[in-house]
Amino acid sequence: MSKPLIIGITGGSGSGKTLFLKQLMEKIEEGEISLLSLDNYYKPRTEQPLDERGVENFDLPESLDRERFSNDLRKLKQGEDIIIQEYTFNNDEKKPQTIHIKATPIIVVEGIFTFYYEEILDLLDLKIYIEAPDYLMLTRRITRDAEERGYDLSDVLYRFQHHVTPAFKKYIEPLKHEADVLIPNHNGFSVGLEVIVSYLRQKVNQ
Repeated sequence: MSKPLIIGITGGSGSGKTLFLKQLMEKIEEGEISLLSLDNYYKPRTEQPLDERGVENFDLPESLDRERFSNDLRKLKQGEDIIIQEYTFNNDEKKPQTIHIKATPIIVVEGIFTFYYEEILDLLDLKIYIEAPDYLMLTRRITRDAEERGYDLSDVLYRFQHHVTPAFKKYIEPLKHEADVLIPNHNGFSVGLEVIVSYLRQKVNQ
């Protein structure tokens, strides 16, 4: 491949993007694929917008450092490796990892605002949208936020109702039409995953 293939993956919070990505990365040969996640580009907590109750809202486009993200993606596209720090939200017990992202033939860009930021959307060669029912997204969000971000159940439910759902309806779901591939994740996504894997392997071998 003369230039990297840039894949954008988005969907609602809890739609199954993380599991899809994990299985995708496992099926592509190491050294051929890398992942750049928007989750590591949130602004510091002290710079997050606050709702009417003074709670940080991480589900707004302005919650992320889009300029740094787009600059890093362009570096990868130009063949330059990057080093970033893991973002741990409010989990003070979790030590941030240093993440070395290599400029590989396939670069996967993942995050809820992947399609929303026009400068990112314009760089994508393949756009994938993963969808799931609301009740499944809430269940997965409860599990993830409790285990990874240190939120208790009341925090998760408050954020899902007042932050996650409004942001999804306003910024994410309306851009579903931008997707080249729509993957329903109601009862799994094995067929959709295999289609994407076959496509990527073909591209890498060209």
